[in-house]
Amino acid sequence: MSTILESVDVSKHFGGVKAVNHVDMKIEKGDIFGIIGPNGAGKTTFFNVCNGAIPATEGKVYFNGELVTGMSLSQIASRGMARTFQNIKLFNYMTVLENVKTGFHMHTRTNMFDAVFTTKRFKRDEEYIVEEGKKIIERVGLTKFTNVRAGNLAYGIQRRVEIARALATQPEILLLDEPAAGMNPNETQELLEFVIALNRDGYTVVVIEHDMKFVMNLCRNILVLNFGTKISEGSAEYVKNDPKVHEAYFGKGATL
Repeated sequence: MSTILESVDVSKHFGGVKAVNHVDMKIEKGDIFGIIGPNGAGKTTFFNVCNGAIPATEGKVYFNGELVTGMSLSQIASRGMARTFQNIKLFNYMTVLENVKTGFHMHTRTNMFDAVFTTKRFKRDEEYIVEEGKKIIERVGLTKFTNVRAGNLAYGIQRRVEIARALATQPEILLLDEPAAGMNPNETQELLEFVIALNRDGYTVVVIEHDMKFVMNLCRNILVLNFGTKISEGSAEYVKNDPKVHEAYFGKGATL
């Protein structure tokens, strides 16, 4: 397998605070990769650097072998990287289909003039995104909610809608920021099976998550951060038994 996402010596400083400190990472195409660590470990900050939401202070990020450090969020997204957020960011008064349609903005050519005057190009693009949006909704098992307002859906379903919208950008890799946060055990299990199905469809998946059972049952390889520094990386089995990981979560007394 080839490397799809790589960070080399990446750091992010906020004044004197080193939120991410010289982190190296390699994710292979087709993997389900986890990034874990105690609260304040720098996971989301590292995520944001990798996908261009915030600039790195030092280091480089490569996506499919291309240096993307310094590129904007939209430039990196157009190359095939999509992410969701810890706090669901749906348009609550729009239907599921309308939410998913917004994810196609990078793959249409309609401009303001086309939209105002309903040109042929606008109609073509609208037909395309409706058709493709319905295909994505069917793929993620939400067909019966197609015309339901997102704000009226259960929390676990809203998470799926957010992922469906990310799929509309036609990504190669999905970055999921705490997708199981706030879910009950049944919703968490359904999400786990859903992510595995996405991976089988060819998507590389990267997950930040606090639910250790979820991560260990889902991810093949895991990176562990603590105070912005990488303390462990390897298979789920290796990380689970690493004394440094136990110490980070439970302290030296528990490790001993």
